[in-house]
Amino acid sequence: QVQLVESGGGLVQAGGSLRLSCAASTRTFTMGWFRQTPGKGREFVATISWSGGSTGYADSVKGRFTISRDNGKKSVYLQMNSLKPEDTAVYYCAASNSKGVVTTTPGYDSWGQGTQVTVSS
Repeated sequence: QVQLVESGGGLVQAGGSLRLSCAASTRTFTMGWFRQTPGKGREFVATISWSGGSTGYADSVKGRFTISRDNGKKSVYLQMNSLKPEDTAVYYCAASNSKGVVTTTPGYDSWGQGTQVTVSS
């Protein structure tokens, strides 16, 4: 099972930006970002195929967030712009054994520990 470590979370004002990073212990296929708030289930945010040629986003973040990857560095990134207070959550990186985009939690096999993102109004 691949080990995943997220970084880059923090506190930012509404309208600001953050870039999350996820470092994997081995080469990976499809990668994704999810988020979770207290009392709610894990919510899909973005996914990227193993080649980086295909991406998918939740409607709530389209046009504001961008997922990318650097396979040479075994890393995936989430650039978050125009942040809103409702984006506040713990963000998780996940790895799938699939090669196409995957938008559901059961499609992922490995998860990071999460990084907190807090957006103040």
